[in-house]
Amino acid sequence: MDNPNHTEDTNSQFKAVIGLCREIFRKKLIDYGTSWRVMRPASLTDQIYIKARRIRTLEELGAENAAVNEGTEPEFIGIINYCVIALIQMKLGTGNPISPEEALKLYDTLTHTAMELMIAKNHDYGEAWRMMRVSSFTDIILQKLMRTKEIEGNGGKTIISEGIEANYQDMINYAVFALIKLRFG
Repeated sequence: MDNPNHTEDTNSQFKAVIGLCREIFRKKLIDYGTSWRVMRPASLTDQIYIKARRIRTLEELGAENAAVNEGTEPEFIGIINYCVIALIQMKLGTGNPISPEEALKLYDTLTHTAMELMIAKNHDYGEAWRMMRVSSFTDIILQKLMRTKEIEGNGGKTIISEGIEANYQDMINYAVFALIKLRFG
């Protein structure tokens, strides 16, 4: 990575991370179907919070002191997948199960939208995230969750800020950045 402009690397690494997350999502569809269709977005926000909180605890205590011998990577993957599920629920509403094929098609569409957002912001910010620590991504995700909870508490309404959907998309992107740093350095 001699090139100061890592855009091409970022795009391919983003796709690799999303591919890993998608494969886990696909396998869980086989195990559980779309049982998550009963979950309301606020419950998904809480589920994402649990994952982010565990990451922070592992960062503070050290993974070697964890009671459950898993690192932070599965939790970042869970954040990405639960954010996609939350976006699906926002799009379709809470309801009956959908086919795994439909769920995967929505997954692909929503992660593509998140990647387009990442590309646009990454262009404007000049790959600044590459200089950040993984722990900063954790803190930003927790902040986005607090914002999302506030907006949910306000009935989804904002006066000047981006809405819930934008926060979920940002959380996807920050979790992808964390996984890129953990997997590719």
